[in-house]
Amino acid sequence: MYFYAARQPIFDVQRELIGYELLFRDGLNNVFPEIDGDEATSRLVEGSQFTFGLDDLTNQRPAYINFTLETLAKGYVQMLAPEQVVVEILETVQPGKRLLACVKELKEQGYTLALDDYHHQNVWRHFFPYIDQIKVDLLATNLEQIHTIKTAIQDFPNIDLVAEKVETYEQFELAKSLGFKYFQGFFFAKPEMVKTKALAPSELAMAELLYETSSVEPDLARITQVFERDVNLSYKLLRYANSAVFKRRAEISTIKQALVVLGSEELKRLISLLFASQLNTEKPKELLSLSLLRAHFMEAIATKANKVSDTGSTFLVGMMSLMDAILDDDMASLLTKLPLSQEIKSTLLKKPSAFGIYLDLAESMEKGDWESVETISKSLGVTSQNIAELYQKSQVWSDTQIKAIE
Repeated sequence: MYFYAARQPIFDVQRELIGYELLFRDGLNNVFPEIDGDEATSRLVEGSQFTFGLDDLTNQRPAYINFTLETLAKGYVQMLAPEQVVVEILETVQPGKRLLACVKELKEQGYTLALDDYHHQNVWRHFFPYIDQIKVDLLATNLEQIHTIKTAIQDFPNIDLVAEKVETYEQFELAKSLGFKYFQGFFFAKPEMVKTKALAPSELAMAELLYETSSVEPDLARITQVFERDVNLSYKLLRYANSAVFKRRAEISTIKQALVVLGSEELKRLISLLFASQLNTEKPKELLSLSLLRAHFMEAIATKANKVSDTGSTFLVGMMSLMDAILDDDMASLLTKLPLSQEIKSTLLKKPSAFGIYLDLAESMEKGDWESVETISKSLGVTSQNIAELYQKSQVWSDTQIKAIE
């Protein structure tokens, strides 16, 4: 039996990751509306605690979890530590004495409480002293309704506004101007703006390394020369190769020796990671984490499906797929600066390619589009269970890599 969940990051005004909303799914081929709300919450809490571990799902950040009135009354929240969870009261829950009693009890126990997809009703004022966050769907709420909500909570400084479904840079800026403190949506997975960014010398070296390591049989001598021209890159390579990860008996003293210790596949991962992390350090780490997750997941699926010979290139595609957001550049402009293979470029530009199906699968997993995931899984000949298992492993791997470079 497998546990299925999608996670969506939530950011603050500085675009720092503050938590994840966890979205329950009963398998890859099921759509959420077909699942009873009480059952969905129950199984999400059970699965996160006993099947996969909540801290693994959220990288030790708070998990935003939807609760129905019944699951609140049954005490399912108390199965989670207050610092682990933000209790989201579903928009379908009607305000009443029973709910108010649950809210008061949870607040006394130190839990953080949020009203999900909020639509203002005066009766909610009785709950405001105990509520920490109100989540507003920007696509379903107009400016007049937002101002009504702000007026209603102006006497309750304990309440922060969370903007949901932030899809564009303009929506992000508008939400900030309206006083929202936290933000959630697909905006962070695409560029905030389109502008040209020239690559610095070290970045050009990284681009050259990306090209050299993308071939089936990388040229060790040329790769060594690139590292030897850049002190910063050499230092990072030696530090990484000398880490406990590789469990060597002797210390490494040369660039060539470090490259040999890493091996071709590990070197590809390191180059992709360094390229992404040095280009724009002001970006939230979640972008880099998501790039790593995509890369690892796509390579794992490509290996499992065994339909392309160069599975290592799927790792590079996954890592590069969010470079437009990291660089604040559109993908087409970015690719003119990088000497990548035409197959990789076609994939990143959403043109037909052998690798496109793996990127589509990764994006569908992120959005919780299980119908698309099921369709893709069948065409690849990979089971839903395999996909869920590999995705969870990739999440853990990605979080581990981010910790290693912090």
